[in-house]
Amino acid sequence: MYRNSYFNYQYYNPMHFNNWKYIQRPHYYHCNNHHWNPHFRTVKLGDYGGRPFVVNIDQAAKQNNTYRTALWTGEKLQVTLMSINVGDDIGLEVHPTTDQFIRIEEGQGLVQMGDSKNKLDFQEMAFDDYAIMIPAGKWHNVINTGNTPLKIYVIYAPPEHPYGTVHETKSIAMSAEENHHF
Repeated sequence: MYRNSYFNYQYYNPMHFNNWKYIQRPHYYHCNNHHWNPHFRTVKLGDYGGRPFVVNIDQAAKQNNTYRTALWTGEKLQVTLMSINVGDDIGLEVHPTTDQFIRIEEGQGLVQMGDSKNKLDFQEMAFDDYAIMIPAGKWHNVINTGNTPLKIYVIYAPPEHPYGTVHETKSIAMSAEENHHF
């Protein structure tokens, strides 16, 4: 639509913005806001929940090196980034009241799901750009079967982890989840 325009459609389209200041300086381009740098292509990883936020999710997921980092936690939705080491897994779990969406940005893994932890009768391989939908109440796991860390992002509805969650390693995450019931 604005192919020859100086502005990218996302920033210029008047249907998206009713205040011209956003066109010239979107949230992440603001001079005093160093959350996103267009020259270095890095995102300051942290929880931006509760306010509008735009991010290159592919780049943020690939940049993340922690087992789990909450990127955005709202009242009814949460986005986390995960990096699963070679040969490791997310860990067999179930969320009784939370639907879950997982997208693989880099790597490959074996997806397992079932009605009980002893009967994971659904198994599929998933690769870059694959999406995994997990209904509430399903036991599930994703095992990294590749030779590089599995870079994913996860959407929970409603949120599963406290605002600002950062788990550097899987063992830290398992320890934190034993002590808290979310």
